Amino acid sequence: MGTRAWNHISLNCLKLYHDILVTCDSWKIMDRWSGILKIQLHPGTSSFYRVAASLALSSSPKRLAVPSGNAIFFSGDRVEGTGNPVIERLSDPQKIAEILVSKFGGSINAFVVEAPIFNGPFAVYKDFIPSLNEYGEPKSYDATGFPASTSLVLLLSKFLAEAKNVILGKQKEPCLTEASSPSPCKPQTALFGFSKGGTVLNQLITEFAFFSESQSAVKEDDWIVPTSKELLFNSISEIHYVDVGLNAEGAYLTNSDAIDRISEGLPQRRLGIRFLFHGTPRQWCDERRIWIRKEKDALVRLVKLAAKRNTGKLLVRERLYFPSKLPDMQMHFEIIDVMDVS
Repeated sequence: MGTRAWNHISLNCLKLYHDILVTCDSWKIMDRWSGILKIQLHPGTSSFYRVAASLALSSSPKRLAVPSGNAIFFSGDRVEGTGNPVIERLSDPQKIAEILVSKFGGSINAFVVEAPIFNGPFAVYKDFIPSLNEYGEPKSYDATGFPASTSLVLLLSKFLAEAKNVILGKQKEPCLTEASSPSPCKPQTALFGFSKGGTVLNQLITEFAFFSESQSAVKEDDWIVPTSKELLFNSISEIHYVDVGLNAEGAYLTNSDAIDRISEGLPQRRLGIRFLFHGTPRQWCDERRIWIRKEKDALVRLVKLAAKRNTGKLLVRERLYFPSKLPDMQMHFEIIDVMDVS
């Protein structure tokens, strides 16, 4: 959960972070484990995901704690050789994980996922979005087979298993097991798509929209990360677009059917959802790529219309950062540092 609010609109799992501190964070997290691991999603393939994480630990004996929430951040294309210290620092996935923890508080887990394939500087999330071209640009977003949600759950599970092995190797006694949560509050999920990472959000939202609620009757024992797409979809409380943009159309989801389906399912959900749009002049004011602003405006309109039908269960926030500055690459990365997640 966050130093401000992890989920302002949850009906059962609290409204403000200070409430969560009392109920869901009472197991006294005293320490964290941070690291970067390379995870092979499918055996026999040559592609590995580089994932950075900062994980909450309980105190004495040290063990992974059931967090109040998981912040999952998808990175974009590589930008190298700029010589700019701000860009270099905010290109470091471990630094991004630390920033997420600083924004949401020490009871959360933060994961930063890099694409498994780079065609030059271009990130290609092929396991998540099958329709991608060689530059990682989507031809369409299709829920068939639920590739993004299935891949994400598998990736997080494999990361957690490997992280346990790494941490156990640093301890004298094999005591690294999950700490039980003292309350029925289950970890919520905040999804972040930065730059091209926004395409993964679009695919996940599409799958979420076409996911049948009848499939969601699963036993919810304590879990650190979602162990099924059912748990993943049921736990989503925040979706953050962070200076999203592409060199082709498809940066934002403009499928009204998908947003309408999510809207229709909200009354039956335990959690509400917040959509937050964070942008800079680098993307939203680019006259050479005017489709970015048009697609963003279209999605914001769709979500706002849905929010009117679901007062209190769906919220939308739109924030432009560095509005008086000329567009440059530094602001594109600096937004990670300054974005307001409240």
